[in-house]
Amino acid sequence: MHPLAIVGATAGKLAHYAVCGAVGALIIKKLPDAQPAARKALVSGLAGGIVASRWLSSAAEEARLKAGDVLAEARTSLGEEVPPPSAVKVDHDDHGHEH
Repeated sequence: MHPLAIVGATAGKLAHYAVCGAVGALIIKKLPDAQPAARKALVSGLAGGIVASRWLSSAAEEARLKAGDVLAEARTSLGEEVPPPSAVKVDHDDHGHEH
């Protein structure tokens, strides 16, 4: 996996956990005493956190794909064969049966 993809995924997860933790703490401490307007604002904030989390996840995946495309293009320009994208490294000589 490309280092930028790891950094992007980690940043997205950290942002997600930070937003969820902050909202969760507010819910536990304030929700029982909240007025309807405050509750509505809290729900809107939580919905915004969910949307931001999805956007960050999408942006991290897009960055990973673009980095893979650039890496493949660089290998092609050097005359190397580009391996298919895979999350798992496979040894092509040992694939479970005899020839």
